Amino acid sequence: MPDKNNDFLSLCLRGTSQVFFMENVVTGFLFFAAMAVASYTTGVWATTIGAAVGIVVATGTAQLLDYDKESITSGLFGFNGVLVGAALPTFVAASPQLWVYIVFGAAASTVVTAAFGATLTKSWGVPGSTGPFVLTGWLLVAGAYSFGGLEVIGDTPHFATDYAQGVVKIPSYIEMVQIFFRNIGQVFLLGSEFSGAIILLGIFLASVPAGIAAALGSLIAGVVAVGMEADPSVVLQGLYGFSPVLTALAVGVIFIKTSMKVALYAVVATVVTVFIQGGLDVIMDPDGLPSFTAPYVLTMYLFIAPKRFLAPHPHRPVVHYPAHKAAAAAASSK
Repeated sequence: MPDKNNDFLSLCLRGTSQVFFMENVVTGFLFFAAMAVASYTTGVWATTIGAAVGIVVATGTAQLLDYDKESITSGLFGFNGVLVGAALPTFVAASPQLWVYIVFGAAASTVVTAAFGATLTKSWGVPGSTGPFVLTGWLLVAGAYSFGGLEVIGDTPHFATDYAQGVVKIPSYIEMVQIFFRNIGQVFLLGSEFSGAIILLGIFLASVPAGIAAALGSLIAGVVAVGMEADPSVVLQGLYGFSPVLTALAVGVIFIKTSMKVALYAVVATVVTVFIQGGLDVIMDPDGLPSFTAPYVLTMYLFIAPKRFLAPHPHRPVVHYPAHKAAAAAASSK
C-alpha cells in the first residue's frame, strides 16, 4: 500500500519505486540499496550518485513547474529522472560536464513526462511509462558524441553482419539463477544478481502479485533467450531480460485487470518483448546508442492500446461495419 508521508525525501523514494510501478517509500529505499550494492561491488559510484541527482532534480522540477500534485506525490514525475541519472554515467565517462548533463537531462525528462501525459495518455489512454526516459536518454547519449567534454564509453558500435550466430551455450544452474536476478537488476542498469534480488524483494514488499509477475517475466525471458540461442554473454548479463520483466508487470498486473486471459496475454507480450529486444539492439547499435527500455515501451504501447477489447463481452466491432450490418449484429445479440 502507498504510504502517506509527503516530505521531499518520501516523494523521491516513491518516485524511485515507480520504476517498477510501485508507490512505496521502503521499496524505493531498497532500490537505492540495490544500486549501492552494485556500486560497492564495482567501486564505481557514479551510477548511484547520478540516480540520486536524477530523482531529486526530476521531482523538484515537477514541483517548481506546479505539475499535478497528486502525480508528484505518487512519484510519477520522478522515475524517468532516476533512470536518466543512472543511465548517463553508465554510457558517458565521469566529468564535470556529465553532472551538468544529468541535471538538465533529469529536468527535461520531467517535462517530457508531462508532454507524454498530455498527448499519448490523454488521447489514447496509453501510459507514457519509461518512454520519456528512452527518448531523453537517446538524445542525450547521441548528443554526447558532439561535445568534447563528454566521452561516450562502452562497446564499439557494430552492424548486424558483425553479430555472431551459432554460438550455443546452455547455462549452468548457477548461471540461470544469475540471469534470473540480473534480468531484474538491469532495469536500473545493474549487472549484479545481488542487486536484482534486493529489487525483487522491494517489489514483493509493495505488492505480491507484482513480485510474482516480475519473477515470471524474468524466468520467461531467460528461457526464451536461451532457447532462441541468443548471444550467451549478453544473456548472462541480463540484457535480454529487463524489458520483458517490465512488460510482464505492466501488461499482467498494472494496466489491465488481472485474469487468466490477461495472464496469457502478458506471457505473449513478454515473449514478444524478447524478440523486439534483439531487433532493437541490432537497429540501435550502429548508431552507438543503447536500446534502454525501448523494447518494453514499444511492446507495452502496442499491447495496452487495445485493452478495451479485453473487457467482458459484448465488444464493439474491431473493424468498421456498414450501418445495416451493425444494426443486424446488435439485433441478433439481444
